[in-house]
Amino acid sequence: MIRTTSDVRSAFLRYFESNGHQVIPSGSLVPPQDPTLMFANAGMVQFKNVFTGRQKRPAPRATTVQKCIRISGKHNDLENVGRTSRHHTFFEMLGNFSFGDYFKQDACRFGWEFLTDVLGFDRSRLWVSVFRGDDNAPRDEEAVRIWTQQLGVPAERVLEGSAADNFWSMGDTGPCGPCSEIMYDRGERFGEAKLENGERFFEVWNLVFMQYMVEEAGGPMKKLPAPCIDTGAGLERIVSVLQNVESNYDIDLFAPLVSLAGTIAKKKYGSDAEDDVSMRVIADHARMAAHLISEGIFPEKTGREYVLRRVMRRAIRHGHRLGIEDLFLHRVAMAVVDGMGSAYPELVERRELIEKVCAQEEERFRLTLTRGLSLLAENSDWHQGPAGKRILPGNIAFELSATYGFPLDLVEVIGAEDGFTVDYDGYESAKDSHKLRSGAGRIGEEAAAPGYRDILEARGKTEFTGYDRLTDDAVVLGIVVDGASVQSLSAGQEGDIVLSRTPFYGESGGQVGDTGRLTAAGAEATVTDVTRPLPGLFAHRVRVAGGTFRAGDPITATVDGDRRKDIARHHTATHLLHLAIRRVLGPHATQKGSRVAPDSLRFDFTHFEALPDAQLRDIERIVAELVIDNYPVETTVTSLQDARATGAMALFEENYGDRVRLVDVGGQSRELCGGTHASRSGDVGPFFIVSEGGVAAGVRRIEAVCGHAAVAFIARERERMAACADLLKTTPSTLLDRVEKCVVREKELVRQVEKLQRELASGGGADLMSQMKKVAGVNVIGAVLPTGDPAALRDSADTLRQKIGSGVICLGGDNGGKAALVVAVTPDLVGRFHAGRLIGDIAKVVGGRGGGRPDLAQAGGTEVGRLADAVALIYDRVMQPAG
Repeated sequence: MIRTTSDVRSAFLRYFESNGHQVIPSGSLVPPQDPTLMFANAGMVQFKNVFTGRQKRPAPRATTVQKCIRISGKHNDLENVGRTSRHHTFFEMLGNFSFGDYFKQDACRFGWEFLTDVLGFDRSRLWVSVFRGDDNAPRDEEAVRIWTQQLGVPAERVLEGSAADNFWSMGDTGPCGPCSEIMYDRGERFGEAKLENGERFFEVWNLVFMQYMVEEAGGPMKKLPAPCIDTGAGLERIVSVLQNVESNYDIDLFAPLVSLAGTIAKKKYGSDAEDDVSMRVIADHARMAAHLISEGIFPEKTGREYVLRRVMRRAIRHGHRLGIEDLFLHRVAMAVVDGMGSAYPELVERRELIEKVCAQEEERFRLTLTRGLSLLAENSDWHQGPAGKRILPGNIAFELSATYGFPLDLVEVIGAEDGFTVDYDGYESAKDSHKLRSGAGRIGEEAAAPGYRDILEARGKTEFTGYDRLTDDAVVLGIVVDGASVQSLSAGQEGDIVLSRTPFYGESGGQVGDTGRLTAAGAEATVTDVTRPLPGLFAHRVRVAGGTFRAGDPITATVDGDRRKDIARHHTATHLLHLAIRRVLGPHATQKGSRVAPDSLRFDFTHFEALPDAQLRDIERIVAELVIDNYPVETTVTSLQDARATGAMALFEENYGDRVRLVDVGGQSRELCGGTHASRSGDVGPFFIVSEGGVAAGVRRIEAVCGHAAVAFIARERERMAACADLLKTTPSTLLDRVEKCVVREKELVRQVEKLQRELASGGGADLMSQMKKVAGVNVIGAVLPTGDPAALRDSADTLRQKIGSGVICLGGDNGGKAALVVAVTPDLVGRFHAGRLIGDIAKVVGGRGGGRPDLAQAGGTEVGRLADAVALIYDRVMQPAG
């Protein structure tokens, strides 16, 4: 009997495979080469180019279980998560697809048959909806006939919906068509039998009949010659029916997560409505976090990474609300791995990574959570709204987000609890100003210029022949200048030439494009770069040296062979480096990005701390051993499934087709890769790591060189060492000893200088005491000292604070051309005078800012000449502390 989530997932794929569908693994949550989407939000996303006609598939039928996230754009379920029974950030979408093969009759039959015959749904509980028609498209009579006459659905259980509910379109242009939904009836106790009654009817199956095409925005709909089917069914919803539970959160996949959240919080699920919401939020958000992290997305400040951070911090805030004091999110995420790892092995492969990222993000946020809540509690800057309700100024709400990591929705949750709302216009204004200052841009790349699309549609793709040759004959498919298609390119002009076939590698997968030359009858051009503006299209950026190139001309393309060999060495070295990193750091260290050039390589990978020299040397040593062993580098083209079965490494953000290229270095390293490589590992030659550093939270970068570039690197290093030895009047062999002695000497000199500065600053202590003034009954000293060293100023302020007994001190000085200030308040007066607030006003005089504790604060500024005015201001501020 099919009852568990795992059962349904497997049964669905088996059923459609038995009906001629090719089983396709879930696509990445991050849609490759699709800047219009932040996350995959439906099963059809990975087939989008097939539906639009830009890509062909070998099989006309496909089925998937797709990982989905709906948290951005029009599909944003975040605010409903935890409060309703069926909204989630992360969910699984069952899908079956027809690309010009079967249409409505089989699509309806498949859905009905799977739900009733395979899963055993009660037919009397199933209703369907169809498109009622409007001015743009007619009523879906065909769907009505299929449901009522062929599948036996009573006419009274066929509801008609408007275009808003029962008509789908990809956008202003593209495929579109009516929808038909299969809905589960929860019974009359949930209200009237109307399509709008979401409490009584909830959708378990949605059939999209793509039968029209809109070619221009606002233009007419035309019938597609080969209609397509896109089916989506929420796995969690279907299981909730099978398991006869009221909420998705009660199914076998979710309930253990909710229960774990309650156990950690020491609270029983079902005892308090608001606590239940928090437990459900934690369960849902932990699922999304685990899956995104498994695909190499880490919490950060922009883009998809920010969305992940926002969701994780929302879960952490709900844990805080439940009274959970210890780190907990990683524990719930580990339960996600245990529950879903068999279906999504990447969770198991990256288990340690998921645990570390969750724990570190919670540690970071907890450091600011209490402070942010305190700032909200202490805030005195409020707008007044209707009925006297407080409104938090937008700039403060944005500051909480930018500085303390409080997403706007988290501020809203706190506001609902504490009785305030947010000035949203002010928030957006502050955010826009921040974007302008930071230069933040949109996610994704600009769409390819129309000229490239024209060539692709009219003349077809470029065949790449460069794996086994560096020279080839071809025909010019088209020429693009400034994004537009042109017919010719003459001497002195620059542009992009697209060829029918090419030995030139087009930049992709981190590998730079080739260079070389193109020749034709009476014409020659230098190729300076090669890109891929569209899948399958190679654009050769050229500078024409002589003659004219025309569309349709036969040409000869020749790659710069020496440069290609250097690129190949660095690409093979990148694979060896990846292997060595994983051997030294562990399996969590996976590739996040790379750049392979003729003179260097750059490799980004997941890790959470800087690599000590010992680990870097171990990585270098392993690569050197792999090079010395001179393994053969072999490439094979195979299926994605077979390649993964060999243990080959794959990147989630890459859009792999049905056939993939597997690069195997002597059985040691196996990666899916379309780049060019050396013939043997020994061809890599000498290899050296040049630098290591962080590029984002949880992402490190190694830069390295090999081959000729490594030889040049060592020569430069030896020259620098010799130059350093000359400066220190020694030889390279004794340079280290000489440097150590210089360092010891420098430390001693620094110590002596610091001692002299402190003596200079404190030497006038007695004179300063004699300058003390009584202001409103308070002892006050304000003075400019001969030194502005911050440590010396603090020491002097502490000394004076002890001598003065009770009072306020403000000292300033010139610190290397910049103004330095310190304000100190004795313990008995911190209730009246806050050093951090006093120094804020004083620092403005010297064009600076500062802050600190109630008893001690420091600041800096640029206007040294106004130090005396700044220090003198302390007397006014003590006289009028409120000012």
